[in-house]
Amino acid sequence: MASRELASSQRVAAPLFSGVKPVPLVGVTVCIAILLGLGTWQVQRLAWKEALLARIAALQSAPPEPLGVVLHRLGDRGLGDRGEVDFVRVQTACSTLQQTPTIRLYSILNGVMGYRLITVCPIQIGAYRSLLVDRGFVPSVGADQAQTQAGAETAGAPIAGDVVGVLRKPERANWLTPPNTPPAPGAVQVWRWRDLSAMAVALKAPAPAPVFLMLERPAAPAPGPQPAAVPTNIPNNHLGYALTWFGLAAGLAAMYVASLLRARRN
Repeated sequence: MASRELASSQRVAAPLFSGVKPVPLVGVTVCIAILLGLGTWQVQRLAWKEALLARIAALQSAPPEPLGVVLHRLGDRGLGDRGEVDFVRVQTACSTLQQTPTIRLYSILNGVMGYRLITVCPIQIGAYRSLLVDRGFVPSVGADQAQTQAGAETAGAPIAGDVVGVLRKPERANWLTPPNTPPAPGAVQVWRWRDLSAMAVALKAPAPAPVFLMLERPAAPAPGPQPAAVPTNIPNNHLGYALTWFGLAAGLAAMYVASLLRARRN
């Protein structure tokens, strides 16, 4: 009895798989593997984004730490060997902040196109002699006046107290990142991404720390740059993306099996 049932099941199963063509099978398998890989990547991005949002939420009420203490966490190689420095609020003296030259970084804030003005603050902390500071955002309209003022605010004397801001690691360029091309003769260069080393050279900043200070206070008087240190509306759609990729993988597998069953019936 058992042998007859086994033979019967083999006869039923044989037509389903015996006629499978290798090329479609390989193509479907590769596509499913890619879709599952994309879904897994989005799950990993989801964990990263949730950790980032948690850090930003904690930052809202975090008191500033001394800059020297935080930069010490970077270690000798500047890699953060002794603790995290990204999204950490710090304070430091920078009396010339509103008097040093600035460069422009293209940016969009709340749907408005403009620039973030980057300058340099001299420091004496370990091996670091300068810190690049993002002073804030200015709209494209009026940017010339704002940049002129930002680099020549000799009126009102140097800043007396500490400046406060949030440290951020510079982003890495990828194949989608526009290059920071030199400007045409007589034009103002607009940077497309935070190339810290190249920006330090442009600002004549020696031995820069490998992080940016996103200024929170003090803010420059209008029409100067307005600080925007911490993003306020970071989207987190990675769970939906993951479910989409996994759903597509499942749908493709179901369609392939259905096509085999249909071929068997015919």
